[in-house]
Amino acid sequence: MFNRSLIAALTLAALASPVQAQSSKEQYNAEAKRIATRYGEDKKLCADEQDSGQRMQCLRDSKTEHDKALAQAKAQHQASSAKPGACHDCGKVTQVVVNDKAGEGSALGMIAGGVAGALLGNQVGSGGGRKLATVAGAAGGAYAGKKIEEQAKSSKQWTVHVKYDDGRQASYNFDHDPQMLSGDRVQNANGSIIRR
Repeated sequence: MFNRSLIAALTLAALASPVQAQSSKEQYNAEAKRIATRYGEDKKLCADEQDSGQRMQCLRDSKTEHDKALAQAKAQHQASSAKPGACHDCGKVTQVVVNDKAGEGSALGMIAGGVAGALLGNQVGSGGGRKLATVAGAAGGAYAGKKIEEQAKSSKQWTVHVKYDDGRQASYNFDHDPQMLSGDRVQNANGSIIRR
């Protein structure tokens, strides 16, 4: 009796170890095959029943057990497939940083500033000093006009830092609030990220 229990335990352990190394789909297929084999054996046992009523009850019970075991195997397969580790391009937001992005000045800002500076510089002094003040005013005005335009065109930029499940790290820039917080699960999608 003890030897049979020991042999049965060793057989189960030997069967269980290769199953753990298999993928969830392979595990499901192996489990479905095992359930079908068990169902076939149960039907053979039921066929040996002499009483037709007991034979029919045995077949119904076998079918119920088969369906229950298959449904449980299917549920386990679906649960293991839905785990976050199954996604290769998934990760977690580690940090969201909001910065001011400087605007770009154009020639229009420089020209407008230069004209305004030249007009003001022309009001200062007389003769050669007026010419020098006009040139200095134009140069200073052009610089000021460029800086004013850059400030007017500045905007906010959101940088989202992500650590992927496989250890990679990446950062993504957005010109609008991506509505993501540290700890959110995200997935890579066409060079950007979306919330999962």
